[in-house]
Amino acid sequence: MTKKIKLKISARLTKKRSRRSSSSGAKQCRFKNNPELVKEIDYKNATFLKSFLTERGKILPARISGTSTRYQRMLSHEIRKARMMGLLPYTAQYFNR
Repeated sequence: MTKKIKLKISARLTKKRSRRSSSSGAKQCRFKNNPELVKEIDYKNATFLKSFLTERGKILPARISGTSTRYQRMLSHEIRKARMMGLLPYTAQYFNR
């Protein structure tokens, strides 16, 4: 019978493993959880759409906002429409804080 050799795991690897396992879980799409919010996705509702923009005026990616692909497309489409109509800015220079 051969003995199995137990290797020591470095402190760096244990930290890395703990970081990977301690994630808070997948983000939930707020539109799937509350279907009434889908009606809010409209280019005329600039205050609602501002919550999906960064302070620089860029559209938040779905991995950060947690929205699903379907609603992320709807949001970005309506944000672009609002920009064309002049309701939302393209850049941070004219962004109302």
